[in-house]
Order: sequence, then structure tokens, then C-alpha cells
Amino acid sequence: MPAGRRPIVVAAAAAAGLAALLAAGAWLAGRTTTAELETGRRLYDAHCAACHGKNLEGEPNWRERKPNGRMPAPPHDDSGHTWHHPDAVLFGITKEGLVPGKYAPPGYASDMPGFGGTLSDGEIRAVLAFIASRWSERAREHQAQVTREQGARR
Repeated sequence: MPAGRRPIVVAAAAAAGLAALLAAGAWLAGRTTTAELETGRRLYDAHCAACHGKNLEGEPNWRERKPNGRMPAPPHDDSGHTWHHPDAVLFGITKEGLVPGKYAPPGYASDMPGFGGTLSDGEIRAVLAFIASRWSERAREHQAQVTREQGARR
């Protein structure tokens, strides 16, 4: 490749990568519409609330193993740890489930299913936007920072 074209190709690749990161994280960055949040709420109620609670409170005693050895569904409000994870991890867990070795320690057994066969990527983003809309400003700022740090490591 001619030396003069190399900066253009590098700049184009960087712009494309940044655009993808911004698009992927837009649902947690507060750039969602009221309609998207309502869709997210409706989908959360239909697919998530049975385990994670109508008010995002999680199952009781969520830090203690159930008799079957699995962990209860954690809360998605500020009392839980959802906001400690970057956008890509939250999206992946929702789409694929809590995959051992990828999103959980190897051998970890979880009741968290993947919703990739049930919800579209846009619907998953709407659910995550709804969840994030319920966090405090402090939690949203922390989660945005964790997401930025993950993007910087790539």
C-alpha cells in the first residue's frame, strides 16, 4: 500500500471501530428514546421479571447458593452488580446466557438462559436500556467508565 494511503486506511478503521463501540453502548449511555425504554420495560416484564424481580430486586438471598448449588438471580438495581459490568458483557450474557469460561468461571452452572433465540439484538438493547434507566447517576457513571476502560483495552 502506498505510504500516503496508509493514514486514511488506519483512520477509516479507527472510525469504524469507534462507531461500532458507540452504537453498541448507546443504550446505556442515555441516548435512548422513551419508546425504546417502554419496549425494554415491557420485554423485561415478560422475560426477566420472573427471576430478577418486577422492580429489579432479584431473588431473595441472591448472594447465597440455592440447595441445588446454583446462585439465585441477582438484582439489576443499584444493590446488585449488573452496573459493574461493561456493555459488551451485559449484552453477551443476555444474548448467550451465563456461559462458563466466557462470562463465568469454568464449570459454573447457572439458571440464566440466553435470549438470542427469543429477542432481537435491538430488543436486548432495549431491555438493557430499561435496566440502566433505573440505576442511580453514580451507578450509570461507573458502568460507563467500565465500558470505556474495556474499549481501551481492545
